Amino acid sequence: MSVDAKTVRDIAHLARIAVNDDEIEHLQGELNAILAFVEQLAEVDVTGVEPMTSVTPMAMKQRPDVVTDGGDPVAILQNAPAREGDYFVVPKVVE
Repeated sequence: MSVDAKTVRDIAHLARIAVNDDEIEHLQGELNAILAFVEQLAEVDVTGVEPMTSVTPMAMKQRPDVVTDGGDPVAILQNAPAREGDYFVVPKVVE
């Protein structure tokens, strides 16, 4: 798989990155190198290799799954910089 100039522009648009025309060729080479490396990884024989979540073997800490009332809502809401009734008020992040 290789990336052409149009694909580089499309990726930059999706990532909301401003890319000048003189940078397209360099980015095209970088993306093609990344994809070539990923293709090399696909050729590796991983039969018998267990999936892992970390490079060091460890067990995840677990706690009992107990339903609670959340503690003291009044005390929790005192930490809110802004609140409306029993809810935290947060800035709008989606337009």
